[in-house]
Amino acid sequence: MNSKSHLNRSSDITTKSDSKTSQLKERLISLLKEVQCVKFGEFVLASGKTSNYYVDIKKATTNPKVLKTAAQLIKSYLKDELNENIKIAGVELGSVPIATAVSIETEKDLIIIRKKAKDYGTKNKIEGTLNKNDKVVVVEDVTTTGGSVAKAVNEIRKNGGIVKKVFVIVDRMEGAEEYLKDMGVELIPLVKVDELKN
Repeated sequence: MNSKSHLNRSSDITTKSDSKTSQLKERLISLLKEVQCVKFGEFVLASGKTSNYYVDIKKATTNPKVLKTAAQLIKSYLKDELNENIKIAGVELGSVPIATAVSIETEKDLIIIRKKAKDYGTKNKIEGTLNKNDKVVVVEDVTTTGGSVAKAVNEIRKNGGIVKKVFVIVDRMEGAEEYLKDMGVELIPLVKVDELKN
């Protein structure tokens, strides 16, 4: 095969991959709208801020079609890392269903980050096997300022894991991307909230 035809084939593969990713994203947006996960009104958020809309992400993360599509989309973004020995992490409670779906879709080990350690048994804050220098991809349900997921990233790092990427189903676009970037972590939103308001 000459180098020109090899380049054409590589380009075709990339185009097909990008096309599939775009289709999955459109399907996810459609499903999120279908389950009506964005509500309008007056709401107090976990961060303490008030907002005129609320992302009721539990409506999404308890829906099998949303979970499957989100997992497939994350897998398509992770194509380069899938050859590596990565682990998938979810923070209790909201992102555990997503992390589980991604773990099944990618066949990568799952770890769960507790918000606080158990006060009995092993008293672990991290469930699953996390070894020093393990590469961990964190998934989250929704991000606003990024504070919650940042705690999980710090917990993984404290236990020797390496985190470079966080995937989130919906980013409210209120500072999480910048906050995580300062920690050396790339936030990759599957959907930005503006894409759900139309």
